[in-house]
Amino acid sequence: MARFFTLQQAERLIPEVDSAIREAISLKAEYAAAETEVQQQTRRITMSGGVHVDLNGILQLKNRRDERAARLKEAIDDIHGFGCLVKDLDIGLIDFPTLLRGEEVYLCWKMGEPAIEFWHGVQEGFRGRKKIDQDFLDHHKGELPN
Repeated sequence: MARFFTLQQAERLIPEVDSAIREAISLKAEYAAAETEVQQQTRRITMSGGVHVDLNGILQLKNRRDERAARLKEAIDDIHGFGCLVKDLDIGLIDFPTLLRGEEVYLCWKMGEPAIEFWHGVQEGFRGRKKIDQDFLDHHKGELPN
């Protein structure tokens, strides 16, 4: 079930969301590095015809990769648990659902931005970001009082 935020409610969550998205980005990098190592080891085994295989080492690599993947999934689930959506993990792009004149739209925040200054329609995405103006402030609402 979607949660709808006011601008103020979403901005209060920014410190927690920022911390969580940074952790997720770090875990994604760790997962990618572990996956690369697994692929390199697999190629080496294939090239050597399966001779001199360090099964324990391969299992440790795969376990590390799988553990990072599980932790990354948990980190993303934690962010979704706030009620917001991860839109681009590479740049730390997060959307907070809100209602504008009764229609669902997104408050759009990117890691590193000091505050939420933009919004966009559900189908528009990042390229459709619009500056939050007084009309938006006057006509948007969350599901709970501020």
